[in-house]
Amino acid sequence: MKRLLRAVFTIMLLISVSATASTDAQTRYPIVLVHGLFGFEDILFVDYFYKVPQKLSRHGAQVFIAEVSPANSSEVRGEQLLAYIDEVRALTGAQKVNLIGHSHGGPTARYAASVAPHKVASVTSVGGVNWGSQVADVLRQSLTEGSVLEGGAALAADAMANLIELFSGSDPRDKPTSSVAALNSLSTDGSVQFNQRYPEGMPSAYCRNDGKMLADNGVYYFSWSGGKTLTNALDVSDGFLTTTGFLFDEPNDGLVSTCSSHLGKVLKDNYRMNHLDEVNQSFGITHWFETNPVDVYVSQAVRLKALGL
Repeated sequence: MKRLLRAVFTIMLLISVSATASTDAQTRYPIVLVHGLFGFEDILFVDYFYKVPQKLSRHGAQVFIAEVSPANSSEVRGEQLLAYIDEVRALTGAQKVNLIGHSHGGPTARYAASVAPHKVASVTSVGGVNWGSQVADVLRQSLTEGSVLEGGAALAADAMANLIELFSGSDPRDKPTSSVAALNSLSTDGSVQFNQRYPEGMPSAYCRNDGKMLADNGVYYFSWSGGKTLTNALDVSDGFLTTTGFLFDEPNDGLVSTCSSHLGKVLKDNYRMNHLDEVNQSFGITHWFETNPVDVYVSQAVRLKALGL
């Protein structure tokens, strides 16, 4: 019921502003935003994609925010996304959707497009964990599989994920949580195995930029990401992302390397943004001299419209 109410509200919002708003981002197919690890649709009226849905709507796009588990494997989240896509298609009458996934939302969207390409027009990966994350690798190596330490950490992480679901108005029983499965998916080993099963849009090797924009399955693939960790001293999250950024020996956004983010047509991989800036968090506090992240989403919608998507 919550999904349908949110969808109806989105459509009503689009109708209400259509008389005065621009239509430059009015894509042929609805846009579905897919959150990453420990993500949510909205909590206390604060969107995970902060101010992104509203700006896209004002530019004519029909926008939905997918409900998938805050923590689980790419495949499990992908199946949940496919169920949500069917709801959007039934509600709007659209044959396909445009998926925009942040972080773990990237592989989640890729799974849906690979399994059901007839339902997906495009996949845009934003800071996507397409080749794994060094942060996930360090955690995976530190938490011996099957150990008491792993069990305790998983218990705490799963509890946090369930709280996120509760505060966002969802029932955790509807979307099972497994932080260990999520960690395995986001590790380099897990990502490489995932890529072998669902290779569409992926470049031929790590850090290459030769992924197909239009893959053999008929789906268009794009990606963009940030390449900086400390972007605004006023943002309390920058300290954490700067610290995790030291785990990498290459440009990164604090959680994902720029090379790992590559998928399909790489629009840009070195925005002065960190992993949270990519979704306009925290609360829109981003780099003062960089493009507003929200505007990057609008530009991508304009691009999709130009392609007839």
